[in-house]
Amino acid sequence: MTKDYSVDLQKLFLEMMLQNSESYVRVQNIYNPENFDRSLRPAAKFIKEHVDAHKAMPTAEQIRAVTGTDLKPVPDLGENHYDWFMIEFEGFTKKYELERAVLKAADMIEKGDFDPIEKIIKDAVQISLTKDMGTDYFADPRARLMKIKSNNGQISTGWPTMDKRLFGGMNRGELNIFAGGSGSGKSLFMQNIALNWVIAGLNGVFLTLELSEELCAMRIDSMAANVSTREIFKELDTVELKIGMLGKKSGSMRIKYMPAQSNVNQIRAYLKELEVQTGRKTDFIMVDYLDLVMPVSAKVSPNDLFVKDKYVSEELRNLAKEFGVLMITASQLNRSAVEEIEFDHSHISGGISKINTADNVFGIFTSRAMRERGRYQIQLMKTRSSSGVGMKVDLDYDIDTLRITDPGEDAQGTPGTVKPQVGSIMSSIKTRSTSADDTDSPKKFERATGTPAWEQPAGSGIGGAAQNAKLKQMLAGLKKVE
Repeated sequence: MTKDYSVDLQKLFLEMMLQNSESYVRVQNIYNPENFDRSLRPAAKFIKEHVDAHKAMPTAEQIRAVTGTDLKPVPDLGENHYDWFMIEFEGFTKKYELERAVLKAADMIEKGDFDPIEKIIKDAVQISLTKDMGTDYFADPRARLMKIKSNNGQISTGWPTMDKRLFGGMNRGELNIFAGGSGSGKSLFMQNIALNWVIAGLNGVFLTLELSEELCAMRIDSMAANVSTREIFKELDTVELKIGMLGKKSGSMRIKYMPAQSNVNQIRAYLKELEVQTGRKTDFIMVDYLDLVMPVSAKVSPNDLFVKDKYVSEELRNLAKEFGVLMITASQLNRSAVEEIEFDHSHISGGISKINTADNVFGIFTSRAMRERGRYQIQLMKTRSSSGVGMKVDLDYDIDTLRITDPGEDAQGTPGTVKPQVGSIMSSIKTRSTSADDTDSPKKFERATGTPAWEQPAGSGIGGAAQNAKLKQMLAGLKKVE
């Protein structure tokens, strides 16, 4: 049953605040004169204006003179009375703020403006007085540090070199962004980390706003089964067996397509429904990708990328906090980054707004030559919980299976190795050459020594034999002319 806050009770609230200014200070963050009855609203409004302007509570005489409301002293008030006041005033405020929010939501429904409704209602429901006084720094250092370790978890990315730069890995409740140009491999990186986490036993969701569910799943099939994307259907039995065996000892993952221009409310609704139907808590969320998500909390033009991305990144980070999950998304680099080999905040499409909100931002640097050599480079553009800004991490890339792996600390900065491509033309070329002088005994192919042919001794090797033959022909021709 809803409690009735009568005019007399509301008047008592004002009288108790007037008698003890500290009580007003404690409820100031939720104090709203509009919540009071019309007969008391002028007095409530005068108290707020007076405190804001003069930093002191007005007297009962001032309130009577200005508003005509007679507030009387309340005798024998003690600490227990003010404990009651704090509880009752919080309930009173929450009730009337929620009523006002419902009425406002009804008007929005009339106008067809549905998106902000949830936020308005949620804000009203979450009204409360500040009871958490924060962390007492000196009280219990060990418990404080263990809480960080157990709550955040610092989940490994699956790439130890990357983990080292991040002081252990990624934390729950944080927003991580992979930034790259079109076709640079943003989706591949998220799919690889998703596979790493699923193998580690975590449950997650891969939300794609661009690629189809089937294509995303097929790419991960190739990575998980270690089978070339071109050979997936030829090796269907092998893929089925490997994926089935992996699924028995791994976490779970859902791949869900959402149309572009979806918002965080739709993502939240999906996650809640998934948890209800499966009974499993979600550990990580991949959103592919941020630039295609629209904000809920404000009506923003899609052309105003700075403001749009600011709201979207804040909402995604809040979602990560709300569900306590690992959150990874991606973002485009702008045109100015195409020819660059060192990325900075100016290369992020839409400006710095999403960078300010994100906890970690990774730039994906690659080129056609690097991909052919089997190498990607990650540049740490921003890290909030480590000192890795500006550092680079080289990762191996298998062009056939799309799997990205860590070559280790010793291989950082090296050109990378290439795995021969399945069905490649080059794989059919023999790596043995036969000398014209010795057709029966093939010689092993060797790399060039780097010494120019004209500096080699005459008659050495195949080149020397060819030069001797040409010289004999020239001499024979001179004799004929004579």
